[in-house]
Amino acid sequence: MKKATFIILFLSAFSLYACNNSNDDQQTKTKQGILHLDAGSFQKLVWNYQKSPKEWIFEGKIPVIIDFYADWCRPCKMIGPILEELGKEYKGKIIVYKVNVDEQKELAGLFNVRSIPAVMFVPKTGKPQMSVGAMQKADYVKAINEVLLVK
Repeated sequence: MKKATFIILFLSAFSLYACNNSNDDQQTKTKQGILHLDAGSFQKLVWNYQKSPKEWIFEGKIPVIIDFYADWCRPCKMIGPILEELGKEYKGKIIVYKVNVDEQKELAGLFNVRSIPAVMFVPKTGKPQMSVGAMQKADYVKAINEVLLVK
């Protein structure tokens, strides 16, 4: 009996260790293939605001869409599948990221996100633009074409 208890405790401890020590890329991936950003991955993939706090310098190679959302937000849940679909349709031309405002308060505050969903369109060059509230897929396509210059 003692040996079985030890094995269960060992496996439980190992599982907790493995979950807490996975690399950044594994932590940021969702089931849909859209990446969740935290402050560290945001600085690597979008803008290193600690290194260049007063100047926007895009760190990415292709334009991105960043969905600022919360799990409890119904409109956020409505646009999630639309953004996922657009990420697949524009694969290789844009990347879709997600930021949970409840978990990433620093990032939400950095962009003054007070209402969600808030979707940021980040072109390869130039300043990002923010859209607040849920939109239809056609509106997101229009923004992709006009703001991100993806056709």
